[in-house]
Amino acid sequence: MKRLLLTIALTAFTACSLAAPTVIPLWPEGVPGAKPIGAERSADGKTANVSEPTLTVYGPAVDKPNGTAIIICPGGGYVRLSTEREGVQYANWLGTLGVTSFVLKYRMAEFGHPAPLQDVLRAVRLVRARAAEFGVNPARIGVMGSSAGGHLAASAGTLFDHPLGRTGAALDATSARPDFLMLLYPVITMDGPAVHAGSRKALLGAAPNAEAVRLMSVETQVSAATPPTLLIHTQADKTVPVENSILFYQALTRANVPAELYLFEQGSHGMGMRGGLGTASDWPRRAEEWLRERKLLTAEKR
Repeated sequence: MKRLLLTIALTAFTACSLAAPTVIPLWPEGVPGAKPIGAERSADGKTANVSEPTLTVYGPAVDKPNGTAIIICPGGGYVRLSTEREGVQYANWLGTLGVTSFVLKYRMAEFGHPAPLQDVLRAVRLVRARAAEFGVNPARIGVMGSSAGGHLAASAGTLFDHPLGRTGAALDATSARPDFLMLLYPVITMDGPAVHAGSRKALLGAAPNAEAVRLMSVETQVSAATPPTLLIHTQADKTVPVENSILFYQALTRANVPAELYLFEQGSHGMGMRGGLGTASDWPRRAEEWLRERKLLTAEKR
């Protein structure tokens, strides 16, 4: 009898574990500026050539939902998405904290600016408009991003009300302002010695005009309305210089926006949640502490 019960339990657990997450089209009415770019490509946990943006929903651990939602923007220099390492992995971790996660598959170099901005702001609007359906608080929606995904998340936190982020859809009436940001080794500036040239070229083209460069150097777009922000970066990052996070933190401080910045010695770019990187491997603990301190892991009374 015990063996039978164990078999049933294991079968149920396996079925739950293998259940496919829900995938939601971001633009069911039609992708703005749609054009043929060929088939989407997926290999080695990465996604490229995106023409149909989506949100993939990962629910919180059973009995742990706390009403907080986080939209996750994987990195990849605006030419690919590190979907597994900087998307699904984070969603699974956040689920253990009671957070409902939404991994964003956004348009990149094939469309260029402002398509990624439109996608991330649409994602915030969609989650907020359907908060009751997802079981989340519309006032507890954050955006998390790594590398170029960090730039996109920071863009959401600074350009949430910009006309380029609207497409004329009815959902434009819903606020696109995130309630908090979590930025991991983010691309921030599009100019100067700290620029990640690959991300700039993919997003703005080989010869961007000065207006676009300034607009998308998001440290110049910080205001008092920018949401509270957590920044994580390392000195050892040879791809996106640590100065990117420092620039954004300084701008947040000048604007009196609550912010925390963790700079670690070790840890290469794209470190994800790997061990063996010295104290940098503990960044998920620092992030959990920050979320808890901001009452974002506190279960809401029902």
